Amino acid sequence: MAINVNTVYTTVLTILNKEQRGYLTPFEFNNIANQVQLEVFEKFFEDYNQYIRMPKTDVEFASRMDHIREEFQVFEETGFSITIPAGGVQTSNTYNQPSNLHRFGTAFYNKAPGAPEIAIMSKRDYKEQTLSPLLQPSLNFPIATYQKDQITVYPTLSSFSIEDVEFNYIRKPSLARWGYYAGSLGQFIYDPTVFAENSLNNGGSLLSSISPNLSATAPTLALAEYDSSSTGVTIVSTGGGTGLKIKMAITLGSGITTLFVSNPGTGYSVGDTITFASATFGGTANAVCTLAAGDFNSGSTYGSTNFEISDSMQTEVILEILRYTGIIIRDPQIIQAASQQLNEEEANSKR
Repeated sequence: MAINVNTVYTTVLTILNKEQRGYLTPFEFNNIANQVQLEVFEKFFEDYNQYIRMPKTDVEFASRMDHIREEFQVFEETGFSITIPAGGVQTSNTYNQPSNLHRFGTAFYNKAPGAPEIAIMSKRDYKEQTLSPLLQPSLNFPIATYQKDQITVYPTLSSFSIEDVEFNYIRKPSLARWGYYAGSLGQFIYDPTVFAENSLNNGGSLLSSISPNLSATAPTLALAEYDSSSTGVTIVSTGGGTGLKIKMAITLGSGITTLFVSNPGTGYSVGDTITFASATFGGTANAVCTLAAGDFNSGSTYGSTNFEISDSMQTEVILEILRYTGIIIRDPQIIQAASQQLNEEEANSKR
């Protein structure tokens, strides 16, 4: 189970504020959190290498090897090679690795029955093998060299496809993000909505995107929810967006004074429009809301993403963030306390 980003942030703030140590802004937290997640993630590989050389136990829940494998499985991916530029055609026996590959595992050759594993070797070993008439690569025993994020597979055939080679690999964890919006007092309010670049801000105001607004003659209208099926409301989406719901209120003399997203739906993009007909809501001209970049997660602070590493690492993540926080607010006591605790945990795990 992943670590909840809000739990980590609120815990860090609680510890810092207990003795008035200082404050950590969401921007600072998000940057530190991703640095810490990457450090913990990379440490998995170092620990795995060390545990291989240590005495092993088969006792349930006590195997360090099993624990590390549990951490890895979240990031293990299987995918075909890609073309550069995207959408191109594979024209040779040199295949590009997947764009999100971080650590190479194995590659399989789908041209052969049973998709045998491709033996990856150096240029030197490849030369030596191909000089021997008995060790020539074949469909059932393919070989490849690996350079510049590409593998060149032998034997060379006459037709090629990106699906010829399938990679098994480890990707990096997704970026953690504590999403928020500003409250009435300027405070940061947590937005638990799952972050997606093309997702509208759930609860986000659309007032700044209206031009023109309904005229001052539009009558007062209580807050109500509308969607594409509502009378007088027309939603035009170039990408075929669906599910958008908004809440609107009109104040006599001011036109639309409240307008926000109550359900972001999916498939919407910058430039899509929401039109409120003057014939239905009053006034002399339609009010048109044109969605802008700031109305989407990618252009705002809305939307959150949890840490991808498992919750068994929550204590280490919090301590590491506190250590970095001590550097930011220039408090050596925080650095010392967090580092001491981390060193104790590290020593205990290596016994």
